[in-house]
Amino acid sequence: MQAITIIRLPAVCALTGLSRSTLFQLENARRFPVHRQLSTRAVGWVRGEVEEWIASRPPCRVPVLADA
Repeated sequence: MQAITIIRLPAVCALTGLSRSTLFQLENARRFPVHRQLSTRAVGWVRGEVEEWIASRPPCRVPVLADA
């Protein structure tokens, strides 16, 4: 059985590149994994769920420019 790793908000923001407010908006819209209550004033996310969400995102569609 694999250990579950809980990550806190700064790590989630760093992994996703999203702001705190955007994370909570996506979570409220059920488009991002739900946080877990760790204590009265602390929450965290299951790292594997966040990584699965990142992997499910569509690839970037920025065109690659050829060297001139």
